[in-house]
Amino acid sequence: MKYFFRRLVILVGTLWIAVTINFLIPRLMPGSPVEAMIAKFHGVGQINPNAMKAIEVMLGVSNQNLFSQYVSYLNQVIHFNFGVSYTYFPYTVTHMISQALPWTLALVGLSTVLSFLLGTGLGILAAWKRGSTTDTLVTSVSTFTSAFPYFWVALAGVYFLSFVLHWFPLTGAYSSDLTPALNGHFIVNAVYHGILPAATIVISSVGGWLLGMRNNMISTLREDYVLLANAKGLKNSWVATMYVARNAILPNITGFAIALGFVVGGSLLTEIVFAYPGIGYLLYNAVINEDYPLMQGIFLIIVVCVILANFIADLVYVLIDPRIRRAGEAQP
Repeated sequence: MKYFFRRLVILVGTLWIAVTINFLIPRLMPGSPVEAMIAKFHGVGQINPNAMKAIEVMLGVSNQNLFSQYVSYLNQVIHFNFGVSYTYFPYTVTHMISQALPWTLALVGLSTVLSFLLGTGLGILAAWKRGSTTDTLVTSVSTFTSAFPYFWVALAGVYFLSFVLHWFPLTGAYSSDLTPALNGHFIVNAVYHGILPAATIVISSVGGWLLGMRNNMISTLREDYVLLANAKGLKNSWVATMYVARNAILPNITGFAIALGFVVGGSLLTEIVFAYPGIGYLLYNAVINEDYPLMQGIFLIIVVCVILANFIADLVYVLIDPRIRRAGEAQP
């Protein structure tokens, strides 16, 4: 219990620091959102002060002192109110994120989980059968595929499988003649559009999970408790999973927690290549259009999710390795 409360205090403190930094960065930048918006329109001439004031009111720009703005900002964050998007005006930042987030969770989330499960499972198999044909084949293929970045695999997939062979759609999350709805026809169409983007993410990332798990497994296989388990005549499958893999998987759990935290940020380059309407593509448009409220909202959500994912990983550690719990409770 001490371990849990200690981690909870660290979580709350880290969240407060993240929210505060997210508040300060845009306000410490030179200029103002209104000036950035007007600067896009060259040759407009001198803007009337009344028009400037009207634009500030429209965008929700405050002229209060910094402390008052900070208190107001904390209240807005609690109520998930991040202001109005400059790019998609009059839609709010919350509305735009809520529209893009489900697509990212479905695509990047499922791809990340699948990559982790597939890579970790194959890593366990390769390590347990180290030196065999299976180990050589799996390790060689994973090393080759992990060398390619997401966007390169995505571009190759779009060209050969979409443009040349016409097996998959070129862009988008669903056909342009469809309206998003929870019915069988739309779901099948969305899954069909998501197969190629998901495959590029899995192909590019599964090798990292596999190689990491294999290396951890090989190191753990040399431990004395593994030799003792084999000497007792325990089944190989039981030794591989409950003795070796259970301890070797801890570093992968850390990486998986961080990867899950970054899922909400989307796979930026993959979503850009496929024009997939997720958080990554939304962030790209926000940066291009200098949409500070939208960038600020997306960054805050990404940071919060990463922090929460690491907190959950710390709790999972306790369940997997009791030594962590005993060490945490022993600390004053």
